[in-house]
Amino acid sequence: MSSSQQSFRLAVIGSGPAGVYAAETLLKNKQVKNGELEVSIDLFDRFPAPFGLIRYGVAPDHPRIKGIITALQRILGRGDIRFLGDVDFGTDLTLEDLRRHYDAVIFATGAVKDAGLDVPGIELDGSHGAADFVAWYDGNPDYPRTWELDAEKVAVIGNGNVALDVARVLSKSADELLRTEIPDNVHEGLQAAATTDVHIFGRRGPAQTKFSPLEARELAHPEGLQVVMDPRDVEQITEAEWEAITADRRTSQVVQTFVGWLEEQQRREAAGEEPTDREGNPVRRRLHMHFWHRPVEVLGEGGKVTGMRFERTRLDAEGNLEGTGEMVDYDLGAVYRAVGYHGSELPGIPYDARRGVITNVAGRVTGADGTVLPGLYANGWIKRGPVGLIGATKSDALETIASLVEDIESGSLPSAVEREDDAILRLLDDRGVQYTTWDGWTALDEHEKSRGAAALDADGEPRTRIKVVEREEMVRVSRDAMNQPSPA
Repeated sequence: MSSSQQSFRLAVIGSGPAGVYAAETLLKNKQVKNGELEVSIDLFDRFPAPFGLIRYGVAPDHPRIKGIITALQRILGRGDIRFLGDVDFGTDLTLEDLRRHYDAVIFATGAVKDAGLDVPGIELDGSHGAADFVAWYDGNPDYPRTWELDAEKVAVIGNGNVALDVARVLSKSADELLRTEIPDNVHEGLQAAATTDVHIFGRRGPAQTKFSPLEARELAHPEGLQVVMDPRDVEQITEAEWEAITADRRTSQVVQTFVGWLEEQQRREAAGEEPTDREGNPVRRRLHMHFWHRPVEVLGEGGKVTGMRFERTRLDAEGNLEGTGEMVDYDLGAVYRAVGYHGSELPGIPYDARRGVITNVAGRVTGADGTVLPGLYANGWIKRGPVGLIGATKSDALETIASLVEDIESGSLPSAVEREDDAILRLLDDRGVQYTTWDGWTALDEHEKSRGAAALDADGEPRTRIKVVEREEMVRVSRDAMNQPSPA
């Protein structure tokens, strides 16, 4: 590639892992590192703060996952990627605007909507998408500040990470979560919750869960929580399946965790002992694990959830899931479906509504007829669907950026008309968009930490952080810092 006389201008829409890793991957490209290709990257997000689903879609008591923010912060803090927050694609900026100011655009908007669960009664009052609940307890500024938690018996449908997060938050005492960054309104809501029993339902057996061994063990950690197992769920595991379980270390550890809980439960029952939590404390809430349950119908009266019907399942001779015909009803006051996420359509961008993704080939956005739309790319869940974790997102970025660099080298990309870095800022100013910057995020980050330091957790220790929920407050803190004059 010949030396370029001007920087290649790239816009990335979405500042979660998919967006940040796409930008970082381009900066690590050998042509960029050796000076053959100069790049200028702007990273946009519809929230005033960066990090996307890591900030607004991961349970606050998941510090290992939250630790990804440290890596993302290190990348964005270097200064070679410009962050512009509180900018909504399709409202504040159009595709035409981006085409005019950038040579290419990567869409990395993730997937934030709940996938549907097609059973009768799913629309009843008290039936919720887990993603909406996660957004509430993570302080998403676009969601209401209150959440109805008046049901004593609650169902969580799913055997993945989101189902675990929801069940754990519902099972813990509100004061336990003061060790995290939860906002005050979330603590107040959980403290007033009427929950006594949380039921997790999965269509398949204990060996088919997507839990890690550590995540499975952590389910029993909340103070005052008793885990309740159904002996049938373990008893129906076939000899052939046990052999497969034993052969896989991760699966074996997960299943043995469930077996251990069941054995302890049966020992206590046989001895006539009162149930306790794992530390011997009195039981405050119960977490019921149900396997081999296929959702059939959400039951209700007067438009509200009163229960749910399931069909018991099993594996056939070929290892496929089949119904047994046995129906089981449970009394419930609320149902949370955690059966996956679904990507949202973006204005003017080709979209596969069935899969919830931008139509693309190797990251290149394509029209309905398969024709590549030059200069438009996708990465992360909006590219491949809501599966896989950070490793898959990095692999996605390698593929998408390889396609982008190939197109740069071939000279097949359109060229932006407005090439000055600050032209996009003037456009946003002219439209009255109160965009935020990295300096603004740094100030908001310190503000949230100072709020935590001024408050105490249940043990009387200062909290690490209290997340700001109100968008207006986030923007105010960020913009105040941005408008500070430089030191003399």
